[in-house]
Amino acid sequence: MTSTASSSQPTPTSAPHEQPPAGERQPSSWLRGLRRFGYREQLREGEVRARLVPPYPAPSSRLWASFGLGRFTAGRADRIIGWAAPLLVTLVAGLLRFWNLGSPKAVIFDETYYAKDAWALIHRGFEVNWAKNANDLILQKNGDVPIPHDASYVVHPPVGKYVIGVGEWMFGFNPFGWRFMTAVLGTLCVLMVCRIGRRLFRSTFLGCLAGVLLMVDGLAFVMSRTALLDSVLVFFVVAAFGALIVDRDRAREKLAAALPVDEHGLVRPDPHVAETLRLGWRPWRLLAGICLGLAAGTKWNGFIYLAAFALMSVLWDVGSRRVAGARRPYRTVLKRDVLPAFVSTVPVAVATYVLSWLGWILSADDGTGGYFRNWAVTAGKGGSFTWLPDWVRSLWHYEHEVWEFNTHLTSAHTYQSNPWSWMVDGRPVSYFYESPSAGSQGCPADAADKCAREVLALGTPLLWWAACFAIAFVLWRWFFKRDWRAGAIVCAVAAGYLPWFNYQERTIFYFYAVVFAPFLCLALAMMLGAIVGKPGSTERRRVIGAAGAGVLVLLIVWNFIYFWPIYTGHAIPIDSWRSRMWLDSWV
Repeated sequence: MTSTASSSQPTPTSAPHEQPPAGERQPSSWLRGLRRFGYREQLREGEVRARLVPPYPAPSSRLWASFGLGRFTAGRADRIIGWAAPLLVTLVAGLLRFWNLGSPKAVIFDETYYAKDAWALIHRGFEVNWAKNANDLILQKNGDVPIPHDASYVVHPPVGKYVIGVGEWMFGFNPFGWRFMTAVLGTLCVLMVCRIGRRLFRSTFLGCLAGVLLMVDGLAFVMSRTALLDSVLVFFVVAAFGALIVDRDRAREKLAAALPVDEHGLVRPDPHVAETLRLGWRPWRLLAGICLGLAAGTKWNGFIYLAAFALMSVLWDVGSRRVAGARRPYRTVLKRDVLPAFVSTVPVAVATYVLSWLGWILSADDGTGGYFRNWAVTAGKGGSFTWLPDWVRSLWHYEHEVWEFNTHLTSAHTYQSNPWSWMVDGRPVSYFYESPSAGSQGCPADAADKCAREVLALGTPLLWWAACFAIAFVLWRWFFKRDWRAGAIVCAVAAGYLPWFNYQERTIFYFYAVVFAPFLCLALAMMLGAIVGKPGSTERRRVIGAAGAGVLVLLIVWNFIYFWPIYTGHAIPIDSWRSRMWLDSWV
């Protein structure tokens, strides 16, 4: 159908020559020229409901019949598998992440900040200054050490440290305790990626494939077993992305339900409905706003995702209104959707962020509370904003100082890297390294030389190198095929990656890339699905595609197993360690 009016039924002879509806623009000449590269205009034909909310493929009758299941039972079994398969992948991911979680029994890399800050937050409400030998005392006494009272200057918001502190509160102030919650969230991320992939691609198989790829990504794995803030950030970002995907489907279902049905029982576009319907209460978008506020309350990167995801969500509404028949979808979204979208995300996220500072806000302002808590009543007296509450002015000053620190940090670090190198694993970060002698700390007694024990934050190389091609693939799908799924993945990767190019002189690290690792896995799963081929492809094409995709996945899994010792701090002979240093920059 080329007409957007629900009552229009063009005759077969007139359809090829029918003019587009009033107000609809013809594709420009340069867009028509892009067709040779695969560009595809928005489809104007087809059942509108299927375009608004694509159905999940029906289960194969032959497959379920072989198990003695009828059509109704087969449909129910398919829904069960939609949860059972992701949960199975998650179970395996959890076993890997929790295996020997307390090893190495040490304070590794930046755990020296966040493990102690978390313990102070859940007991004092603000971070404190610890003695220089605090790490040794904590390990020797299994965390049974006094907590100082002097406030400490910190440069990250408190949410991630509160999350880490939950594990310490449950299991004690020890390596297992402060790594517990990051392992939980890392495992749940695998589940969310499985379910998000299933909803994105309308395929349980591709969703679970994305989850398996995240399960065997070395960077995500190591970060899940380390008490750093980035794993918490990843969880809230992925949760917000998933909530918006669900919100998109729910909103489009409401549009489809409101559209008229023709005499054949097919839903048809209707400009009046598309331009006037209010979509009402959207709790999933509100949940996304809360998650993005918690992400920002973990690290300020969350605010970038807030802006990117809010814009993405509004553009999804434009696409929904257009498919439903709106003649001027941008104007309609501006009138109907932008304000509710803004209220559900930005103010909610900001309020959540401010509430995350509640422990600091409630601390005393007489010099015994949080750092800078008394600034408004001491150095900050006077000025133009004295009508604001003291805690607001003190918090604003604190945030300004943190901004200055984070944007001007240029002190050199052994493991700093440039974002240009991240996608190819150019410079991973060593969190822990020891050289035990033969017969000690797991080093084989018959070792000819010393062993190496290392925890290296390194993305599984074959996965990340393949992901470079996957990013090119989703960019092509988005730009030329107008595939919203590819655009969503591109948006999520860009929000986590591109901003760092503005701070190439700053001290930054490769492990910051973990925030977009789940979306790389979704991109790779999408590319592998294309390699396998569409369901309508010939059997030969599908077999060849499945073999190629399967070989790549098996190589990635093998690559993860090969690097397992340097992900977990397992002692291996020094020659075996050297054989795993594929690039000189890894040492």
